[in-house]
Amino acid sequence: MMKRAIGVLLSLLVTGLAQPVTAQMGGMQGMGGMQGMGGMQGMGGMQGMGGMQGMGGMYATVMQKVVYHINGDDPAQQKAALGNIQNHINAVDKGGLDLKVVLHGDGLALLLYPDALPKTKMKAANANEDMQARISGLKQQGVQFQVCGNTLKARNVDAKDLYDVDAKDIVPSGVAQLGILQTLGYAYIKP
Repeated sequence: MMKRAIGVLLSLLVTGLAQPVTAQMGGMQGMGGMQGMGGMQGMGGMQGMGGMQGMGGMYATVMQKVVYHINGDDPAQQKAALGNIQNHINAVDKGGLDLKVVLHGDGLALLLYPDALPKTKMKAANANEDMQARISGLKQQGVQFQVCGNTLKARNVDAKDLYDVDAKDIVPSGVAQLGILQTLGYAYIKP
């Protein structure tokens, strides 16, 4: 019976209907403090859902560590990826997100100035004014862009030809950085 009750509660939580039900159950707060259900405390570590408020709410108390992976040079896909990142930021309370973007291979096209393309081994350069404004807006919200040093060498790209990239933004290997970040608990997203 307890398993069935938990299943029902999880279904209600996912559909955003749990708030009225939990108010009647004696104080279930998120999923971290299930009290009033026969002494069950927590749900075996499901503490990350403590701040979820229905489907349209903010993810208040959950600190999210996320890495977005960009390695394609299609400008429409890159623009959509930046839109996904902005939507992610909008859905999370201020200060509740540590977000990084790792770029390697063709993905460096996002930051490459169009007039620098001929002197590189890149196929595209998408850092036009629109992309620059989007990138600046994300950086102002705390997003860190990390650039693959291996790609810089292999594609003959000088960091000064990339929009708003400093030495601190360059990592030795983009794919290794993705692995490191995932080991450190960053969720991986490939838009």
